[in-house]
Amino acid sequence: MIKEILADLVRIDSVSSRSNAEIVGYLESRCEALGLITRRYPYRDELGIEKINLIALTADVPEVELALVGHTDTVPYDPNWSEATNLTERDGKLYGRGSCDTKGFIAATLAAVQTVKPSKPLALVFTADEEIGLRGAKQLAQQQPLRVRYSIVGEPTSLTPIRAGKGYSLAEVIVKGREAHSAYPALGASAVFRAARLINRLESIGAQLKDEQHPAFDPPYTTLNIGLIRGGSAKNVLAGECRFTLEWRPIPTQPSDRVLNLFTAAIAAETEADPGFVCEVDANRQDTGFETAPDSPLIKLLEKATGKTSGTVAFGTEAAQMKTLGSEAVVIGPGDIREAHRTGEFVPIDELERCAEVLRQSIQQICQGNRM
Repeated sequence: MIKEILADLVRIDSVSSRSNAEIVGYLESRCEALGLITRRYPYRDELGIEKINLIALTADVPEVELALVGHTDTVPYDPNWSEATNLTERDGKLYGRGSCDTKGFIAATLAAVQTVKPSKPLALVFTADEEIGLRGAKQLAQQQPLRVRYSIVGEPTSLTPIRAGKGYSLAEVIVKGREAHSAYPALGASAVFRAARLINRLESIGAQLKDEQHPAFDPPYTTLNIGLIRGGSAKNVLAGECRFTLEWRPIPTQPSDRVLNLFTAAIAAETEADPGFVCEVDANRQDTGFETAPDSPLIKLLEKATGKTSGTVAFGTEAAQMKTLGSEAVVIGPGDIREAHRTGEFVPIDELERCAEVLRQSIQQICQGNRM
């Protein structure tokens, strides 16, 4: 059954640039056939494309004991990859876009829910646009459609329970200069040189952040990266503008404005040294990390169910948004994050089936047993 569900999900092209209405319709039908109450939370993205968050509930109540959370969107795929939307089994693995990130988790969720009858409220939460900034989950965090005591968020972790994750932040930086012929540099000011001096200060900030550690992570500190830089118009013209993208992944114990405050101070220092220095910063994404205590009943439950010690990850997840709904959160799922997003993405069949069993046990313990 679980493989058939995953095949159905993979068959639906739900790349983030498209509306996810088709896959939501499929999930809605599946959930309603199980007797669940479904609620749609639609919105439109910046291009006007309809996106939908779907919540399916075992009871029409404002607070649930457990939420199982999976995102419906995927990253794009090579059109020449024949298996992308045609789930293919080979050597104990199931190949297809989204098979491990995170349609495998969603399939395991649906399979698990079919086998139990929870007596306490359970929610299935299916989000949009996770791959392009956790946008669907952020919509739910703003809307507060329900309160959640515990949540299990699907991501490929090879079934290792993840109790903490770093955040993810981006800033677009524009450094201004003044164009001039390169033979007469005194007539202008190179934006590239100015940006280089600022980037040098960022490198020093990165070294400073290494002293603020969270030992559970690898590396155990907030990391900085400048992955994109461009500037200038010609080889013999002083650059009038230089742009770069600053990315950082903050540890969850660090104040959310820590890096931006250090960066603002660096810009101020450059301005003092060079009165003509002009810099614009658009910090367009500041996603916080999350952390759940190692002795949380949810962590202990999943460690026992999987036989694995909980860990941490350096990538962003929807767990932080679930925490805004009142939840203790853990991230777990079948498949390896290193296989996600690539041509040839796959999920091991044994992990997929094991995930369904782990989720079934979790529902039984949390929604049928005594309050944890």
